[in-house]
Amino acid sequence: MRITGGMYRGRTVACPPGVIRPAMDMMRESLFSILGSLEGKTWLDLFTGSGCVGIEAASRGARLVHLVEKDRQKKATIMDNISMVESEIKLFMADVRRFIPTAKMQYDIVYADPPFPMQGKVDLAKAVDKQKLLTPGGLFIIHYPSEEKKQWPETIGSLVCYDERKYGRSTLRFYRNTKDKDLADV
Repeated sequence: MRITGGMYRGRTVACPPGVIRPAMDMMRESLFSILGSLEGKTWLDLFTGSGCVGIEAASRGARLVHLVEKDRQKKATIMDNISMVESEIKLFMADVRRFIPTAKMQYDIVYADPPFPMQGKVDLAKAVDKQKLLTPGGLFIIHYPSEEKKQWPETIGSLVCYDERKYGRSTLRFYRNTKDKDLADV
């Protein structure tokens, strides 16, 4: 896999052992094109796999990137992959469902790419909203199999869907945190 844009463009990322479904280059390139500049943004990559999407975020200007992966077999490869990143990047070896309730900060963007067979993906979005992981106006982006489209509501708590893109069998759905700053600080 290759980084598709930004300061690390063209650099390769190794695929770790174990089960992995790396985000297609075309989809990643489209995702980051939609997002535009990430300069100064904070990014949380849930189900990081190889770390490629988080590295791509750092490559495009994110000042802080946190990666979450539970498969300990992937740790050495992820650590090797992220060694090229000069901005702040940190790997948390944890189950996402345990990480979310203990997270101590808010992020501008939370990207989730759970295994396609995983059940309870909408509950994952609810947990992100309930834990207030997003800054006011922040984005929650979920990558899921297109055949699951009907299970995704337009609104999940304070998250409102504003865009959806299909890439073959995959779909990216974009939610914005609609809580305003005054309400989010309460």
